Amino acid sequence: MFALNFQSRHHEDLLITRTKNCTVRLGDVRETYPESSIVWVTFGKRFTPRKKLYQAIIDKVLIKKFSQLSSEDLIHQNPGIKSAEELRVFFEQLYARSITMDDHVSVIYFSEIIGE
Repeated sequence: MFALNFQSRHHEDLLITRTKNCTVRLGDVRETYPESSIVWVTFGKRFTPRKKLYQAIIDKVLIKKFSQLSSEDLIHQNPGIKSAEELRVFFEQLYARSITMDDHVSVIYFSEIIGE
């Protein structure tokens, strides 16, 4: 089983309140996160212990350019981000590298699995 890990404290709050059900990742990650696969949604920095929040199923994975992200993608990713450009700037800080509006991203929609 794979983990869909998040590092931002703000994302942890959105995940706990179940406000966030989508994540945008750089590049094409369809092989790592195929549709209908089950993942652990986790929180924590790389190389540190992670907190397991819940299990989820990958509903769909879309490959787009940054410039093609829709308002729906952005709302489900983070309601506080209002434009693809704002997300691009956030990603440049997160990944510590230059990112353009032509870079490809994977838009991963997921749903919590309730019960054991």
